Amino acid sequence: MILIVAEKPSVGAAIAAVMGATEKRDGYIQGNGYIVSWCIGHLVGLAAANTYDEKYQKWRQEDLPILPGDWQYTVATDKKKQFTTLRELMNRADVESLVCATDAGREGELIFRFVYNVAGCKKPFSRLWISSMEESAIRQGFDSLKDGREYDALYHSALCRAKADWLIGINATRLFSVLYGKTLNVGRVQTPTLAMLTERGAKISGFQKEKYHHVRIATGDLEATSERIPGADDAQTMQTACHEGQAVCVSLTREQKTQNPPKLFDLTSLQREANRLFGYTAKQTLDLAQTLYEKKLLTYPRTDSRFLTSDMETTVPVLVNLSALAVGFIRGKVAVTDDNIGSIINDEKVSDHHAIIPTMSIQDFDLSTLPETERSILTLVCTRLVCAVHEKHVYEAVTAVFDCGGYSFTAKGKTVIVEGWKQDDALFRESLKLKDEDEDGGAEAGRALPPLAEGQTFENVAASVTEHYTTPPKPYTEDTLLSAMEHAGAEDTADDAERKGLGTPATRAAVIEKLVSSGFVQRKGKQLIPTQDGNNLIAILPDVLTSPMLTAEWENALTLIAKGAADPDAFMRDIESMAKGLCINFYKADEDKKALFRQDKETIGTCPRCGSPVFEGKKNFYCSNRECQFTMWKNDRFFENRKKQLAKPIAAALLADGKAKVKGLYSEKTGKTFDATVLLADTGEKYVNYRFEQKGS
Repeated sequence: MILIVAEKPSVGAAIAAVMGATEKRDGYIQGNGYIVSWCIGHLVGLAAANTYDEKYQKWRQEDLPILPGDWQYTVATDKKKQFTTLRELMNRADVESLVCATDAGREGELIFRFVYNVAGCKKPFSRLWISSMEESAIRQGFDSLKDGREYDALYHSALCRAKADWLIGINATRLFSVLYGKTLNVGRVQTPTLAMLTERGAKISGFQKEKYHHVRIATGDLEATSERIPGADDAQTMQTACHEGQAVCVSLTREQKTQNPPKLFDLTSLQREANRLFGYTAKQTLDLAQTLYEKKLLTYPRTDSRFLTSDMETTVPVLVNLSALAVGFIRGKVAVTDDNIGSIINDEKVSDHHAIIPTMSIQDFDLSTLPETERSILTLVCTRLVCAVHEKHVYEAVTAVFDCGGYSFTAKGKTVIVEGWKQDDALFRESLKLKDEDEDGGAEAGRALPPLAEGQTFENVAASVTEHYTTPPKPYTEDTLLSAMEHAGAEDTADDAERKGLGTPATRAAVIEKLVSSGFVQRKGKQLIPTQDGNNLIAILPDVLTSPMLTAEWENALTLIAKGAADPDAFMRDIESMAKGLCINFYKADEDKKALFRQDKETIGTCPRCGSPVFEGKKNFYCSNRECQFTMWKNDRFFENRKKQLAKPIAAALLADGKAKVKGLYSEKTGKTFDATVLLADTGEKYVNYRFEQKGS
C-alpha cells in the first residue's frame, strides 16, 4: 500500500478519486492499493516555551533569551485525532511508502515533514508537485513523482523560517512586554510592516496643506492650463492679463506611445487588484483563490511568478478562448499570435509555480453556480489572461503649448491608434460598472485635442482661476501595502537578490490579519490605519526590529536555502545572535516612553499562566496578554450550578492565593446553601476548572 498525505480533506478526496480509492474510513480513503489521508493544515508545530522549562510559564526578563537547544514539537490540541490517524497509517505494516501531496510550496513541505518526523516514520516518500487540481494534472504529477529527499533544502528553508519567527517572536515579545508592562506582540515580518503603516500615519497627521492656483484659458473645445501658482494675487494678475486676449500655439508635439498588455497574476498582484476593485482583503482573496484551486478552476495560487512555462504554449490559445467564453462579455473568437503568447512565456522567471490562470475545467463548469465572490476572482483571472495575450495599446500623445499675455499654458490630449488589450479591459470594467482609468494622466490626457498647428491663433479666450490645495499621502490600503511589502528595502538590496521585500506572497495576508487581530491596526473601509497601540509599539522598538531591510535580507537568505545555495545553520546562528543581542542591548525601558503604556484598567490580579495583568470584562476576567488564553468566565457552570456568580472579590482571591472562601453556595442534593473554599484548578487548557478544597488537606 502507498499512503498519500494531502493538506486538506477536499484535496485528499480529489486525489483519491483520481487514484481509484473509494472506500471511505474515519480520516482517510482507501482502495486500489492506495490510502489517502490529510493533515487539516498545521497538525504539528514548534512547542511553546514552557515545554522546555516550567519556569517559562511566566514572563520574566531574567529568563531571556529563550534559545531551545533541542527543538521540540507539539500536536495541535484540536487536531490530535487526525494526527493519531496519520501516525497509525504511516506505521501500518502494509504501508510500504508515502507520497507527500501537501501544497507544493515551502509551508506545504513543512506541514508534511513535521507530521512525518513527529510520527516517527522512517519509510521512503515521494513528492507530488502539481500546479492544478485537474485530473490530468494529478495523473501527470503521479507519473513524474520525485524522491522526497530532493526537497530537503525546501524543508530546511521552511524550518528556518518557523524557528526564526519563534525565536524573534518569543524573545522580543516577552522582553518588551515585561519592560513596558503591556503585551507587545513583536514579529519578524509584522513589526517592519507595522512600522511602514505608522510612518505613513505620521506623514498624514503632520501634513501641512498649502494652497495653490491654476489659471485656465478656454475657447471652444480647447482648454489649456498654467503651471502651479502659489499666490492668489499672481494668479489674478495672470487671469486679468489673459482674459479676452489672444492665445498662440507656440509648440506642438506628437508622440506615438505604447502600453504593453498587463502581466499575468501572481498572488500579490491578484490580491492587490481584488482589493482595489472589490475591496477584498488579502486573506479573502487568498482563501477564494484556494477554494477555486480546490474546485479545479484555477491553478495553484501561492505563486510569485507572473509567467508560464514553454510546455504550456500550445494550450494557451485554447485557455484564452475558454476564458473569453466564461466571462461572457468578450464576444467572438480571440486571435492569439505567437508573438503575443511569447510575451507570457518565460521559463527562467518561473520557480516553483507558474502564474495564476484558469484551468481547462472552466469549460465544463456552470460558473453561475459559484458564489459572487468566487465568480469575481475567476472573472478577474480569466480577463487578465485574455488581456495578456492581446495586442499592445497604441496611441498618439499630443502636447500643445500656448502663449497668452506673455504667460505659458499647456494642453494635453490622446488619440487612440490601436485599442488592443484596452478593448477587453474596458468591457471588463463596463461589466463591473467601473469608470475607465487612464494611466498616463488625468482627464485631459484621455481625450483628443481639436486640430491644431504651430502658429495657430485663438482670439478672445476666456481665462479663469481655480483654487487647489496640496494633499497628504493617502493611508495604505491592502493594495498599496502589499506593494510596499513586496518592494520594501529594494533600493538597498542587490539587483541579483533571489527575493526582495517583506514576507512572501503566501504569508503577507496572514501578517496583515495578525496586525489587525492584535489590535495594532484597524480597517476603515479599504484603509489600514495604525491604532494608538500600534504607534506606541513602534515608538519603543529599536530599528533592528522595525527596519524592513533586515527582514528582506532574511527572506532572500531563506530563498537561497531553499535552492541549496545557503547554509541553514549559519542562518539560525544569525537569528540566535540577534535574539541574544536584543536581550543584552535593550535590558532597560525608556522611562519617558513608559507613560505610553500606563494601564487605565484596574488590575484584578496576576495571570497564573504567564504573569501578565488580569482585567475585568463584561462577561469575564481575562489575561491582558493576547497570546495567553487564560479566561475566568463570570457565568462558569461551576458557579452557575450553585447559583453563584464569579464576582470580582472571588476572582481576585483565586488569582492571589489560588483559592477563595465563598459563602452561600447552593446544593442541588440538599436544596440548602453552604460555605466552602474553592480552588483554582487551572490545567492550561482552553477552559479554567475549579474544585472544592477537601477537608484536612
